[in-house]
Amino acid sequence: KSIIMAITINWDCKTVECYSSMGGHTDVIYQVHWRVTGTSDTLDPDGDAYMDSSIGIETLDTSDLSSFTAFSDLTHSDIVSWTKASMGSSQVTATETEVQSKIDEQINPLSKTLTVNN
Repeated sequence: KSIIMAITINWDCKTVECYSSMGGHTDVIYQVHWRVTGTSDTLDPDGDAYMDSSIGIETLDTSDLSSFTAFSDLTHSDIVSWTKASMGSSQVTATETEVQSKIDEQINPLSKTLTVNN
């Protein structure tokens, strides 16, 4: 019997580094601290969801500010989109796959430690 599990992936890109002033604009984001968290719908023996995450920093291209959006008008979704675009789809996929693999390993370990009792 195969067990089908679902893993929900969440991107947190709420912490950013900004230039105070650049090109006539204020609070220009140039770096995003990201955390990708996966949560499985499969529960561990204690009844908690299996989880894992990966963190990193992505530097954004600030060479063209022609479509600048004021910091106060930005949403978390905007910053997640910029971060993913800067990383590129293959890196986004690799990051999400790594988190999923770490959760899979928690649920179905490839190895374990045993102690001989005699």
